[in-house]
Amino acid sequence: MFVNTEKKFIWKNGEFLSWDNTNVHILSHTLHYGTGVFEGVRAYKTEKGAAIFRLSDHTTRLFDAASKINIEIPFSKEELNVIQCNILNQNSLDEGYIRPIVYLGNEGLGLRAKDLSVNVAVAAWEWPSYMDPEAVEKGLKVRTSSYARHHVNATMCKAKACGNYLNSMLAFREANDSDCDEVIMLDTEGFVAEGSAENFFMVRDGIIYT
Repeated sequence: MFVNTEKKFIWKNGEFLSWDNTNVHILSHTLHYGTGVFEGVRAYKTEKGAAIFRLSDHTTRLFDAASKINIEIPFSKEELNVIQCNILNQNSLDEGYIRPIVYLGNEGLGLRAKDLSVNVAVAAWEWPSYMDPEAVEKGLKVRTSSYARHHVNATMCKAKACGNYLNSMLAFREANDSDCDEVIMLDTEGFVAEGSAENFFMVRDGIIYT
């Protein structure tokens, strides 16, 4: 994915910083253990400007995920909603992708993860459709993964936590290496769970299941 970072900014802990000067310490707890949460939010071009799809719902999910892994976000939902709107204007975007992320600082390592600073950043950039539109129109080549979706008690799977995505990355890479566009992941009992980064929907007898 190529990101045009020229004259782009990232909001971090209360201020807008230039894209290339927004850094994370090498001993950040999140880098070593995956103890962070994030969201993927889309803004679409409209006649009235950029419209963020279900902004409040995404922000609520971010806070819910943080609470599930015992992280208290030092900003309110309302503040982060405003910031996500402002980052689009700051980066002169009338559509694009917004990535809020919450991560822990470098005050100490170890599994206790206590007394660590909580950092919040929000970036936004131009990011086309997740899948190639032409491939979607013609039909995607999908395979079943040899990697099982995490058991519900393996980690806090309901949280959109950074560390959970190693499972998805391995499954997606396996699919790509076998010339497939995407993957269907099964749970540990062999039932269909989801894709690598999306829900699985099925229409049966006129009813949508997911």
